[in-house]
Amino acid sequence: MMCEQSGAAQLVADVQSAEAAGFDFSVISDHYQPWLTAQGHSPYAWSVLGAAAQATERIPLMTYVTCPLIRYHPVVVAQKAATVQNLSKGRFRLGLGAGERLNEHVVGVPWPSVGTRHRMLVEALEIIGALLAGDGAVNYRGSHFGADQARLWDPPERPVPIGVAASGRESCRLAASADLLIAVQPEAKIVEAYQQAGGGGARVGQVGVSYDADRDVAIRRAREQFRWFGLGWKVMAELPNPDGFEAASAAVTPEDVAESIPCGPDVELHVQAVKRFLDAGFDEVALVQIGGEHQGEFIAWAERELLPALRSL
Repeated sequence: MMCEQSGAAQLVADVQSAEAAGFDFSVISDHYQPWLTAQGHSPYAWSVLGAAAQATERIPLMTYVTCPLIRYHPVVVAQKAATVQNLSKGRFRLGLGAGERLNEHVVGVPWPSVGTRHRMLVEALEIIGALLAGDGAVNYRGSHFGADQARLWDPPERPVPIGVAASGRESCRLAASADLLIAVQPEAKIVEAYQQAGGGGARVGQVGVSYDADRDVAIRRAREQFRWFGLGWKVMAELPNPDGFEAASAAVTPEDVAESIPCGPDVELHVQAVKRFLDAGFDEVALVQIGGEHQGEFIAWAERELLPALRSL
């Protein structure tokens, strides 16, 4: 459920279709604005999650990912996570990360350095974990966050697994202290660093795909809406708005996109993109269809052709 490319009602309809088609889990992005103007959307992810929890019965839900540092205070993230877990009857996992300037600067707070963000995330994880444990009031005084008699009056009826997005050794250590690893690059070194730090949970990856019966159309759409993805997190975390991403990715060609994103109806291209994650040690992979208005076509094709091919792996 990529909030940057679809409205709220469409996202809920899409996850219903995905459940019916047999997808094993779902994830949702949590952004304030889209990466590129061409994507054109950004509804509030947590309202969508509440609606999705009521509109579905089986499919698990997960934030991929929420930043609990600036736009949201950790005590509020814990309350939201507990609420969605109860609404979904235990189907929710909370994915957390250090965020991007794109979404956090909008509240008027200066964007911290990456080292500061990681220290903030450590404190946020401590607060959120204590609240979700449901052991009563939480008092906390850190260098970046505080909690004063904070308590969840409706704690989660089932534990909320927490995942941390990682791309380097330090973030892998943070992920190892949580329940699962989240990453968007199919790199074995990320999984190895996570496991060396003591992490033993699920490893959840994500891959962008662009399905269309016409491969050229799929490539053009991927370039129009997803060319930012190749910039790398050191760049992506720092740019402030869609205009910045437009400028930074302007030189990306259709050929560049076709090399990095599986485009078109060839099932094997998509299977190989997922297999790179499996070969790197991941055991779950979320698929992001590029172009929200084409989700129905993608889901129908995936049910018919892609999911059986993936399960054969």
